[in-house]
Amino acid sequence: MDLLQEIDWQLVAPLLVIQLILMIVALVDWIKADDFNGPKWLWFFIIIFLSIPGPVIYFIFGRRR
Repeated sequence: MDLLQEIDWQLVAPLLVIQLILMIVALVDWIKADDFNGPKWLWFFIIIFLSIPGPVIYFIFGRRR
């Protein structure tokens, strides 16, 4: 429990919020999109498991627009 008390939440909280927003926006776009570079299921796992870089990679390389 000491580790959780030592975390500077003022620095961590904005990163968590940014990560959550990016993930939600990417997942909503993933659900609505029909054309991808690669399999649709693969982009789901990239968005979910790669935290902040995953949604960014999806928006740069995953969509065909």
